[in-house]
Amino acid sequence: MASFKTNRRDFLKMAATAGGGLFIGFQWFSCDSPKMKVLSNEEILASAKQFNAFLSITPEGDVVIYSPNPELGQNIKTSFPMVVAEELDADWERVRVVQANLDLDNFERQVTGGSGAMPHSWERLRRAGATAKYLLVSAAADQWDVSYDSLSTEKGQVVHAASGRKINYGELVNAASQLEAPEDVRLKDPKDFKIIGTPVKNVDNKAMFTGQALFGLDFYREGMVHAMIQRPPFGMKVKSFDDSEARNIKGVSDVIQFGENVAVVGTSTWPLMKAKKALNIAYEPISEEESTVNHDRIFRDLLDGDQAEIMRQDGNVDRAFQGAAQIVTSEYQCPFLSHSPMEPMNFFAHVKGDKVELVGPTQTPERARNEAAKLLGIEPENVSVEITRLGGGFGRRLRADFVVEAVELSRILNKPVKVTWSREDDMTGGAYRPAVRYRFQAALDASGNMIGYKLRGAGINAGNTTRQDNFPSGAVDNLLIESVEHKSHVTTNAWRAPITNFLAYAEQSFLDEVAEVAKKDPVKFRLDLLARAKTEPVGEIHYDIDRMKGVIELAAEKSEWGRDSLVKQGFSVYFSHRSYVAQVANVVMENNQPVLKKIIAATDCGIVVNPTGANHQVRGGIVDGMGHAMFGNLTFQNGSPKQKNFDTYRLIRMKEVPEIDVHYIDNGIDPTGLGEPALPPTGGAIANAIYNATGRRLRSQPFIEQKEFSDMEIKMERV
Repeated sequence: MASFKTNRRDFLKMAATAGGGLFIGFQWFSCDSPKMKVLSNEEILASAKQFNAFLSITPEGDVVIYSPNPELGQNIKTSFPMVVAEELDADWERVRVVQANLDLDNFERQVTGGSGAMPHSWERLRRAGATAKYLLVSAAADQWDVSYDSLSTEKGQVVHAASGRKINYGELVNAASQLEAPEDVRLKDPKDFKIIGTPVKNVDNKAMFTGQALFGLDFYREGMVHAMIQRPPFGMKVKSFDDSEARNIKGVSDVIQFGENVAVVGTSTWPLMKAKKALNIAYEPISEEESTVNHDRIFRDLLDGDQAEIMRQDGNVDRAFQGAAQIVTSEYQCPFLSHSPMEPMNFFAHVKGDKVELVGPTQTPERARNEAAKLLGIEPENVSVEITRLGGGFGRRLRADFVVEAVELSRILNKPVKVTWSREDDMTGGAYRPAVRYRFQAALDASGNMIGYKLRGAGINAGNTTRQDNFPSGAVDNLLIESVEHKSHVTTNAWRAPITNFLAYAEQSFLDEVAEVAKKDPVKFRLDLLARAKTEPVGEIHYDIDRMKGVIELAAEKSEWGRDSLVKQGFSVYFSHRSYVAQVANVVMENNQPVLKKIIAATDCGIVVNPTGANHQVRGGIVDGMGHAMFGNLTFQNGSPKQKNFDTYRLIRMKEVPEIDVHYIDNGIDPTGLGEPALPPTGGAIANAIYNATGRRLRSQPFIEQKEFSDMEIKMERV
């Protein structure tokens, strides 16, 4: 068993008075100000005393677990409590889960992003449950006058095997509250897990299926007004506007310009949608340069220029290329993409003097609080944030622009305001995945060994377009990775698996090109590079060679790589967000058309907490990666996207999803993240499979718009 040391101040133990319940609080820092609010109206919570804490138990033995991180479909609201309940040995049927509000005095990281929630909180969650169990067992030992070690726990009960006695946790809460928390807390050996590793349904399923209010769009407050906003095209500013027609629409109470935005305010969203379209706004460019942006010219200048930043350099690249027997060069390009969550942006704000109440869907509640405080010039502690369930996010809700809009309008109107974006607002005023173009070059010796590797990434508002320490870095003697960026008024943001979502496709497609020139099997080519990194590493290795090798071999085994000549396969593997995923795409030719039949995925994400949630994450990441590689595209005209809704912005359809076969590496290590890692390898696996089936290389996304397929349709078949 593992043992971790903890401070007594990390635990708050209080005897219930009116409710008679034990409240065992696991604090991420240390604080004793009771700020936690319960968002559920379930009767079972009434008897649990509410304090500043993480875990409470009612006298009836029900366990209430607060989940601090925003839930946007990544299953964290289910998997977090599973970890606590495991160490507590709770009866899962008696567990009640409550979404916690923003409270950084108690919770250290209330962020949903970067696939980091479970890796960050794994030990903390386990300690919370283990400490509660210790106190309950100690109370039973005192009551029965037996030794602590003679007792065991199971499904919310303490058991004394020698006498056959059992006692419910609820009967021990008062006595347990009088005991002192331990300095050291003992954690379970993973082989003894009973809840972790079992398929558990989403705790919000019933509420979602029955239409209960969970999401930001569901939120309503008596006396609030609704607002919708017309935002300027990128690079534009308001020249003039006429709001007379909009004001005459029934249900519209006001039209307000703030900054370059024009808001219509009223009783509900429907009249506001009509009023927004009735606004007569004239725009003018912020600068002449921004009115004539040519993205293709920008990329060419960036790739050919001499201003790139060197991100990593190993060996002597120039000498390697000068002495190469063969040189392979290719460019890959990815477009801007919309996040397109099911639930468009929305938020509620009520500015009350020097205090603000915020309610809504955000991936970063602390950022929402801080941005609101900054706008109003008040202390962040004066801003409360209630977190609703998020109808998707994919990185879009990491920003707080939609929160700030609600705060600013509430201040102007001196009323509670709910700002809602339409789908068109979301697509034309969103923060997109940045567009990027990559130029790859590989130098081969006479034996087909890759002796030199060069990559330059050029992005528009992309920051560092590379992941310079990822594979194949460390496996090539001479390597140069550079990045260069163009600044634009087009707002960009982290998009599910930032940078790697398109870098992986480009890099893995290029490695297949190199393997073909080297006359080597693509899987063996990668394994040989990993073997080189293992035995003769070049520079620092920032990925786990054995874990990457493990998923490659598992994917090859489960896909029966290369065994069926009628099935054309494409391979891809990538490391991102601490986890490793390898994929094989199976394509067959039917009536001279490539048909994607199946994707096999091998994943190493450490311990799988909830197989149900994990499968949803892997399959969802693959479908997301597949759909956007095949179809997604945003193009701009005069600072505004041409694609404004799903009639012109193509997403994958349910009938187009092929069979997906998911496998996991069971290595027993702590969880390493799963919300994003399955997406990056998907585009490369599909592109490589299509090349092997058709002989046509896909070097640009979306695939269906490539000129190489002007006479061919790529099909996907649902099985």
